[in-house]
Amino acid sequence: MSGAATAIVSNGFSMDDSNRLSPGTALLLVLTVVLGALGDLLLSAGMKQVGSVEPGSAAAIGRAFARTFTNGEIWLGVASLLLFFVCYLVLLSRVDYSYAQPASAVGYALVAVLGSVVLGEVVTVWRWAGIGCICVGVALVGQTPPRTTVAS
Repeated sequence: MSGAATAIVSNGFSMDDSNRLSPGTALLLVLTVVLGALGDLLLSAGMKQVGSVEPGSAAAIGRAFARTFTNGEIWLGVASLLLFFVCYLVLLSRVDYSYAQPASAVGYALVAVLGSVVLGEVVTVWRWAGIGCICVGVALVGQTPPRTTVAS
């Protein structure tokens, strides 16, 4: 490893020279957030169609199981979350976990917006305040280097 590729930070950690996300990694982060929120939205929409799943007789549970696993929105949600998982794995190969997890938390805001706009859910002022706090945290994390260790 060359000295040009690695810098020693004042706290003793070595990191990649780049303190910013590359455009490809930034796009991957956005894609991860969008796929996660879309998957959650589709699962919720699908389960709203299926209805409440209550414990009861084996026949009732079987019917709920059949309604759940024959719902197209649920399968699209599962596919979206599988793509999210693949993107998240690739993202973790490029940035620190301590960067990726908080940075992707902006998805909570996207989920609230989608829940309100698409599903007609009521998002209270207190929820928006909490989501605002999360977004402030995401902005703070975004000001830090995405990788504080040398990639292996």
